[in-house]
Amino acid sequence: MPLQIWVWTQIWIHVLCGVFTLSFIFPFLDRVNKDRKIQYWSKSLLKIFNIELVVLGADVIEKTPHLIASNHISWLDIYVINAFRPTRFVAKSEVAGWPIFGWMAKQLGTVFIRRDSARHARQVVDQMAGVLKTEPICIFPEGTSTAGECVLPFKPNLFESAIVAQAPVYPISIQYLSKMTGMRSDSPAFIGDMGLLESMSKIIRNRFLLAQITVLPPCFSGQNSNIDRKQLANSCQELIAKTL
Repeated sequence: MPLQIWVWTQIWIHVLCGVFTLSFIFPFLDRVNKDRKIQYWSKSLLKIFNIELVVLGADVIEKTPHLIASNHISWLDIYVINAFRPTRFVAKSEVAGWPIFGWMAKQLGTVFIRRDSARHARQVVDQMAGVLKTEPICIFPEGTSTAGECVLPFKPNLFESAIVAQAPVYPISIQYLSKMTGMRSDSPAFIGDMGLLESMSKIIRNRFLLAQITVLPPCFSGQNSNIDRKQLANSCQELIAKTL
């Protein structure tokens, strides 16, 4: 069986197993066991794509609820982060309409935001602040994905949730590197009008990838501070940009 056909077969079997788990097992699990399932499923997906995960500074993040701010390159980012440490995500509303993966995102508690609505953003901030009392959340403040060679200006709105909840804010950077050359790879970049299946095909054709997460010191400790959301967004952006 040709390699690409084998990989596609493994992907769809894996997705179907995920759908079964979310439909019939997830509702009966507590938070700890749900997180274990999420982490295992995400690690297995990376293995199917032959993506190795490396985490630098893993011990920086404490176990208390926190906000993660990350640069954004690919739909894979969610699974890379979940393979490291399961968390809730905020995603653009278009993701909810993706076949199967959109439904799975909903079942995993993803918070969807309409990027063209300031009023909806305010509602999402309030919702996030409530979640941050008990669970971690990850945001992609660039508002779109890039090729990964630079960081776009971070939009500050969603950082307000951490200030309201008094939750620590950890910036992390994601990089996709070729294991053959050690250089940045464009293969996972999900940009422009690219569709999900097209992106997956590109990754399958370019196996031997390394996903590297770098966890940076917190920009906000979660304690009372005079920092505002714009300063917080800028600090996170600057720290991530330095790692790239």
